[in-house]
Amino acid sequence: MSESRLNKGYVKQVLSGDAIVVWGQPRGGPPPERTIYLSNINAPKLGRRANPNIEGSTDSKDEPFAFAAREFLRKMLVGKEVCFSVEYTVPTTGREYGCLYLGSDDSGDNMTELLLAAGLVETRKTSGFKQSEEVQKLTAIEDSAKAAGLGKWGSHADALRDMKWTVENPRMLVEQMKKQEIDAVVEFVRDGSTVRLLLLPSCHNLLLMLSGVKCPTVRSDGGDGSPEDPIAAEAKYFTESRLLQRDVKIILEGVTNQNFVGSIIHPKGNVAELLLKDGLARCVDWSMTMVTGGAEKLRAAEKRAKQEKKLMWHNYETSADTLHTGQRQYVGKVVEIVSADSLVLKTNEGEFRKVTMSSIIPPRPKDGMQQSKDGRRSRMLYDVPYMFEAREYLRLKLIGKKVNVSVDYVRPAVDTFPERTCATVMFGNINVGEALVSKGFATVVRHRGDDDQRSAHYDDLLRAEDRAINQGKGLHSKKESPIHRVADISGELNKAKQFLPFLQRAKRCEAIVEYVFSGSRLKLFIPRETCLITFLLSGISCPRGSRTLPNGQSSVGEPYSNEAMMCTKEHCMQREVHVEVEAMDKAGNFIGWLFVEEKNLSLMLVEQGLSSVHFTADRSQYASTLYRAQEEAKTKQINMWKDFVEPEVETGNHVNETERRINYQRILVTEINELRVFAQHVENGSVLEALMQQLRSEFERNPPLIGSYKPRKNELVAARFVDSCWYRGKVEKIQGNQFHVFYVDYGNKEIVTPANIAQLPQVFHSLPGQAKEYTLACVAMPTDEEMQQDAIDAFRQDVENKQLLLNIEYKLNGAEHCTLVDPDTKKDVALGLVEEGFLLLENKKDQKLRQLIGEYATAQEVAKKKRINVWRYGDITPDDADEFGFQRR
Repeated sequence: MSESRLNKGYVKQVLSGDAIVVWGQPRGGPPPERTIYLSNINAPKLGRRANPNIEGSTDSKDEPFAFAAREFLRKMLVGKEVCFSVEYTVPTTGREYGCLYLGSDDSGDNMTELLLAAGLVETRKTSGFKQSEEVQKLTAIEDSAKAAGLGKWGSHADALRDMKWTVENPRMLVEQMKKQEIDAVVEFVRDGSTVRLLLLPSCHNLLLMLSGVKCPTVRSDGGDGSPEDPIAAEAKYFTESRLLQRDVKIILEGVTNQNFVGSIIHPKGNVAELLLKDGLARCVDWSMTMVTGGAEKLRAAEKRAKQEKKLMWHNYETSADTLHTGQRQYVGKVVEIVSADSLVLKTNEGEFRKVTMSSIIPPRPKDGMQQSKDGRRSRMLYDVPYMFEAREYLRLKLIGKKVNVSVDYVRPAVDTFPERTCATVMFGNINVGEALVSKGFATVVRHRGDDDQRSAHYDDLLRAEDRAINQGKGLHSKKESPIHRVADISGELNKAKQFLPFLQRAKRCEAIVEYVFSGSRLKLFIPRETCLITFLLSGISCPRGSRTLPNGQSSVGEPYSNEAMMCTKEHCMQREVHVEVEAMDKAGNFIGWLFVEEKNLSLMLVEQGLSSVHFTADRSQYASTLYRAQEEAKTKQINMWKDFVEPEVETGNHVNETERRINYQRILVTEINELRVFAQHVENGSVLEALMQQLRSEFERNPPLIGSYKPRKNELVAARFVDSCWYRGKVEKIQGNQFHVFYVDYGNKEIVTPANIAQLPQVFHSLPGQAKEYTLACVAMPTDEEMQQDAIDAFRQDVENKQLLLNIEYKLNGAEHCTLVDPDTKKDVALGLVEEGFLLLENKKDQKLRQLIGEYATAQEVAKKKRINVWRYGDITPDDADEFGFQRR
C-alpha cells in the first residue's frame, strides 16, 4: 500500500534510529499522532528493560551506535516541523514505512540519507530483487560513509551506555545529588506531573514526580469505563509538548514509595509553575516542602488560576468572609495562653479577642486519658505529653507582649464547637505557629486540596514540621515523654493543712497564676512545692461574679465583677508572681497577699475602684495603704464608686450604724460539731419534706442495683442511713470500698458501703442543701479536754433537734457567726452557757457588739464568783495562764 502525498506535522518523539512519532494538527484537544518507520534502512536496537510480566525476561543492552543514532535524530527533529510520505504499510502489524524530511516540504533534509551519511545505520539488504533507484542512491551514500570510516564503519568502537534501570537505594542517590542541577532527557510522560528520565552521563533511568503539584491521572482506556478526564489529557499534552525528549535540568528533592520527587527546570521557567498557572494542576502539601527555592511562586500561580477559573478551577468559589480590615489585621497584647494553639489578646481599643493559630494542631490527649489510673480525672495540661511544654514555651515568650495578628480564615460554629478566628500570629519577625511546630510542640493540619482556609504561611509550617521530624523533637521524639507530677490540693482540706506550714514559713514564695476565677480568687502553681492551690486575696472584698446554681440556672453577678476579673486576668494571668500565705479557710483555700512585679494586687484593685477594703485588712501592715487608696477611688468616683455619695452627718435623732442589728430567723438545729451547728430554716421545711418523700418514693419504685454504682469525689449521691431511708449526700472522701458521705440536708456525716449508696436522679439536684453551717459568736471553748466535752454536752442538750431563733452577728473568714435564742424563754443560749461556766467569753473589738460583749462579760463574772465548771479551780484568764499552764485557743 502506498501513499504518495506529503503529510505535515511536528515531531513528538524519536523512538530509535529509524522510528519517529509525529503529531498532527490538534482538533479540539491533544493532536493525533503517527509513528513513522524509515524505509530501506536498519538501525541498531536500543537496550530494553526486562519485562516483569514475562518469566525469565532480562535486561538487554544497546547495540553499537543505537543510542548515537537515536540522539542524532532527537537533537535534530524533536519539536520541529517535518513532512513525510508513507511508502507502504505492513498489513500484520500496521507499521507505516516511509521517508521523512525536515521542514514543510520535501526540499528539506532527508533523514534516511543523513543517517546513512553519518554511518549510524545501514541499508536493508534484499536478495533476489532488483534494487530501485532510491535504494541504489542510499547504497551509494552508505558506501561513501564506509570509505570515510564514519560511525559504525570506523575503527573507533562506540561507548555503550551502562543503563541503570533500577536504583537500589533511592535515598542515597538523592543525598548524593541533592540540590544539584543534573542534566537529563525526558524519555516518557506518564501524566502532566510524572515523567521518566534518563540522567546524563550516569545513565540512571528513573521515574520523577514534580514536587509541589499533582495533575489529574491519565487513563488510556477510561479505567472503569468512565470517560477519560479531558484535563488529564490536556495536562499530559502540555508537558509532552514542552519536555518530552528535551534536554532539561532537574533537581532531585526527595523520595516517596521508591519514586523520586523533584523539580524540572525549563528554559522558560519551572514546569510545575506553568502547569498551575494554566489550571492543569493543583498544589499538593505533602511534597510542597521539598520545592527548591520555596513554594511561594507555586501557590501564587495556583491562586491566579483559581481567580481566573481556568480549566480544573472552572467551578471554583472563593471562601467568603465578613471581616473588615480592622478585624483582619491588628495589634494586641497577649493576656492568656488558652492552649498550645489559642490565645486571648487585648487590642489597642481595649477589646478582648480569642484567636486560634492557623493550620496547627496542639498536643492532644490519647484515647482513655479522661481518667487516670488512680481514678482521678486527668489534668490535661500536665498529663497530655508536651502540652505543658507547649504552654510554657508560649507563656514565657508571649504573655504581656504585643503581637501582630493577621486573620487567615474564620471557621463557622459546628455542633457544640463555637466559631473560631484562625490567624497567623507574629512576634516581631517570628511566626509563633511556625516556631511552635519547629520545636515539636504542635503538628500541621493536612488540609484538603480544595480547602483554601489555611495559613498564609502554610508551606513554612510544613517545612518546620519536617525539621522537627528529622531532628526528633517534641511530639516526634522516640524518647519517653516528660512526666509532670503535680499535686492539686484545691478543695482538699487535709492536704491543704499539710502544705500550709511550708507556705507560711516560706513567707514570700514564687508562683504562677494558672487561672483567674474572679477578681480576688485565683488558682496558683507553686513550683517549689509542685502543687496547685486556690488562693484568695487578703484584705479586700471584690464584687461577686455570676455563678451557675445547682438547678442549672445562672445567678446575676454584682456590678463590676467582670471588670475586676478582667483586671486581675490582664495583670496576673499566667505570669510569675510572689505570694505571702497568711491563713487558710475551712474549704482548704489559702488566704494571703499577691505581688505582681512587686505591686500588691489587692492594692491595685482598690486603686482602680474594683474592690473595697475588708475589715480583715485591719490586722495587716497594708491596712493604711489600702484605706488611703479606697478614699482616693471614692474621691475620683471610678468604677464601683461611680455613684458613691459621702453620707451626711446629721444632728439630732438618727439611726446609729454602729448599733447591733437583730433579724431573727427560725431554724431547726440538726447537727452539732463543737461550737458549730448545722441548721435548717423552718420556712423551707415543707419543701424539704416534699423532696424527701419524692426521693423515697422514687427508690421504692426503682430500687438501685446494689454495688453497681461507683461515685466520684464531691459528687451528689443518694445514701441510705441507719433508719433504712434514703437521703441526699455528698461524697467527701473515698477509701477503697468505703465512702465518707456528708448529708447535705442535715449536716451529719457517715461512712457508707457500696450497698448503701446510689446515683441521685438529676431531678433531685436542683434544691440546694438545706443544712447550713453556723458558729456560735463571741464565745470560745476551754482548753482542757474534759471541760471541752462538758461544754459540748451542755450545748448539745440546749440546742440539738430544737427550734431556735438565729441572728447573724458577723462573718469571719467566710464563716457566719451567730447567736441562738430560745423562742419560748427568749434566753440567749451562749449567754446561759457562759453564765453556767461552760464557755469562755471571746472579746471582739467591734462597736456593734459592745452591748452583747458586755452582757457576756457580766455572765462570765457571775460564773467566776460561783466557781462553777471551768472556774471551779479559780480564775483561768490570761493573767494566770502562764502560771498555771492554761492557754486560750
